[in-house]
Amino acid sequence: MKYIVTLNGKNYEVEVDEIEASVTDVSPAAPQPAAPAPAPNANVQGAQVIAPMPGNILAVNVREGDSVKTGQVLMILEAMKMENEIVSPCDGTVKQITAQKGSTVDSGEILAVVG
Repeated sequence: MKYIVTLNGKNYEVEVDEIEASVTDVSPAAPQPAAPAPAPNANVQGAQVIAPMPGNILAVNVREGDSVKTGQVLMILEAMKMENEIVSPCDGTVKQITAQKGSTVDSGEILAVVG
């Protein structure tokens, strides 16, 4: 049987023999299509938009430099097969976006900065 195992953020394809249950082959799986999100810039001032839970970014509805209003949907986060709207905490301009469509985020991770 073949399995995909993730270890320290890296995927490996593992083949297990059903009779002996031993690992017969360990090789890196195909690379994931999503590019890693850029690191947040500590010099950017504004309200940080934080991921409320771990999940996958399905859509990013704004770009850096866009004007946004309080409550405007910035992106969609899928968690536990539910789509969650990530909204702007204030009126302002999108200063930075650190999450990309298709990326996986952790709870508490900075997704964007609005100022």
